Amino acid sequence: MKRQGINREINGITEGVIWKQLLLFFFPIVLGTFFQQLYNTADAIIVGKFVGKEALAAVGGTTGVLINLLVGFFVGLSSGASVIIAQFFGARRREEVSRAVHTTVALALSSGALLTVLGVLLSEQILLAMGTPQEVMAYALPYIRVYFAGMIPQLIYNIGSGILRAVGDSRRPMVFLICATMTNIVLDVIFVLGLGLGVVGAAMATVASQVISAVLVVLTLMHAPFAYRLSWRKVRFDAAMLARIVRIGLPAGLQSVMYSLSNIIIQAGVNGFGTDVIAAWTAYGKMDGLYWMVISAFGVAITTFAGQNFGAGRYERMKKSVRVCMGMSAGMTAAVSVVLVAAGRPLLSMFTDDAQVLETGYTIVRLIVPTYITYISIEILSGAMRGAGDSLVPTIMTLTGVCLLRVFWVMGVVPVHHELNTLLLSYPITWMITSVMFIVYYLRGKWLNRCIARQGAEQA
Repeated sequence: MKRQGINREINGITEGVIWKQLLLFFFPIVLGTFFQQLYNTADAIIVGKFVGKEALAAVGGTTGVLINLLVGFFVGLSSGASVIIAQFFGARRREEVSRAVHTTVALALSSGALLTVLGVLLSEQILLAMGTPQEVMAYALPYIRVYFAGMIPQLIYNIGSGILRAVGDSRRPMVFLICATMTNIVLDVIFVLGLGLGVVGAAMATVASQVISAVLVVLTLMHAPFAYRLSWRKVRFDAAMLARIVRIGLPAGLQSVMYSLSNIIIQAGVNGFGTDVIAAWTAYGKMDGLYWMVISAFGVAITTFAGQNFGAGRYERMKKSVRVCMGMSAGMTAAVSVVLVAAGRPLLSMFTDDAQVLETGYTIVRLIVPTYITYISIEILSGAMRGAGDSLVPTIMTLTGVCLLRVFWVMGVVPVHHELNTLLLSYPITWMITSVMFIVYYLRGKWLNRCIARQGAEQA
């Protein structure tokens, strides 16, 4: 009879062929993220085509950066749990895996409740501070207030899928997202087109789809092997485990906040160019999401690979997986960039028929998309270091090289040369500088020695 738990089968992440295991792990993540991007895009297409460009500017553009600000912190914080679970799982420490799982679910419930309150109370003030035009504000505010009603199921899904990926299961989170996407698209058509509920209907469809994905991930965890099985009576904060999660996750959460704040400043700059540019930026953002779902999937994959191999003490395998992942992500980045530039106009026309919006959108595509390649070192190296438990210094480098420099550019350079292209240059410039910092830090290797020493002290 097979034993349940961590020891029931060979762990391909710590023992299999690296490039094959990376692809087996990567493809379900990227496909799941594709469907997640699809239902966000469905919102934008339907409201852009059938409600208007002001609604398009509101859904995903103006509201997107605010959602990322509030949600991103807690998702980043919970990423510490995925690292801890991956390390314990790689080390075959079943009891610690279980304690981490239940502490993480408690964190999701409490964070979701807090986000609901903050989102409803603060959204109007933040949207006004961003300089949101009044015609866009009329759509953005009701949309975002309904959206924040779904915070608990959204965090339950994000954290639950993070648990599954940490133990090497990236397939089922993909299936759950496909189910949620189909639900969202059907309800978009019913609520927006059939019932005429506009942006409120789009938000309601999104919340309903998040509930579906949360229920599916909870049911999966409740029937999982013992090591990571969810038992509601065990859901509570374990102080020692929470401290370890926060040590790794807090820098990631703060990094997400700073990213979002810098993007809010970017969005405020975009808002200053008028509704046409806001709508173009929103449409480009949906295209842009196609690349970020790819590079983020590689980031999740390498974090899990690094975490499990670090926990198993297989440090050379961990470093080899980083090299393989860098090569794969560079090749994929080049391919996606070529496709987006070549198909830019047809893709943008999915969201709007306005000629000025389309022209502005393609200008954005031509300037930013060819520079994606300068970002990959940030995603892959920071993911690997976070998987080993080093999250503070990578966060500081990102905050300095990307966020603070981008804010300086927008507030210092753009007012002098008030053109859209000047604003957009903040992206490739900050990516290149930060990538150099990451490469130098990673190659020096001291970060890994510190992580190994800390691991030894914690196990002593």
